[in-house]
Amino acid sequence: MLRRFREWRRKRLIERYSFADQDWTAALAPYRFFDRLSADENRRLRELVSLFCAEKEFAPGNDFTITLATQLQIAAQACLPILNLDLTFYSGWTGIVVYEGEVWVRREEMDEDGVMHVYNDIISGEAMPGGPVVLSWDDVTQAGSAASPSYNVVIHEFAHKIDMLKGDATGVPPFSPAYHAALNGREFEATLHQCFDAFAAQVDQWERRGQAEADAPLIDPYAAEHPSEFFAVLSEAFFTRPQDLRDTFPDMYRLLAAYYLQEPLRPGD
Repeated sequence: MLRRFREWRRKRLIERYSFADQDWTAALAPYRFFDRLSADENRRLRELVSLFCAEKEFAPGNDFTITLATQLQIAAQACLPILNLDLTFYSGWTGIVVYEGEVWVRREEMDEDGVMHVYNDIISGEAMPGGPVVLSWDDVTQAGSAASPSYNVVIHEFAHKIDMLKGDATGVPPFSPAYHAALNGREFEATLHQCFDAFAAQVDQWERRGQAEADAPLIDPYAAEHPSEFFAVLSEAFFTRPQDLRDTFPDMYRLLAAYYLQEPLRPGD
């Protein structure tokens, strides 16, 4: 009986938060990575987006105007990582705040001497523990550009939200018995830290050489900041530049494919 009620409710929400075919096509068009989806995957992503929009609340930052296109573009990218999982991976919060351009945030940081430093920081997005996801619309629309083909602020911040589901973001996301029974959590953690250490050393050498553009790592150097950033940046690359990720970190590509239950690269790629 409960299962039938849940299915009835799911269908009602999908119908209530449905949108026109042309709006859906327009929402996916700027992002080439959606082209890899099969017709069935596209249909399931569309249903998941309707459920996502029923559950989450979009709010404007400052005077930004949120349109249906804004919601669909963000929701489609946010739902891609959980296409074969479910919305429980985004549970415990509801808000998505979208600013038009740069987002300024006030930071407080205590140094080793106990002195508190207060400063302003510019961000493209931020996932707040137990709170909303903040996004810059300008950065959302830069995803997949020629200058930064693997950059995707939406996937990055929502990967953080998955990571935070168990508490602090560590780079090792929660493992669900329903989806990850065959995934070895210890292997995931050990491999992630091993790859992170190697990448951090590579970035350090690159910076010591003067950051020559030709020698820049394929993965955003920001990933060397912390294992949680490494996981989020790898998640971006997994969906946007899977071939590069597999070439650079084949073990992490394999583990992310097992975690997200997706294989962006088709046989022969």
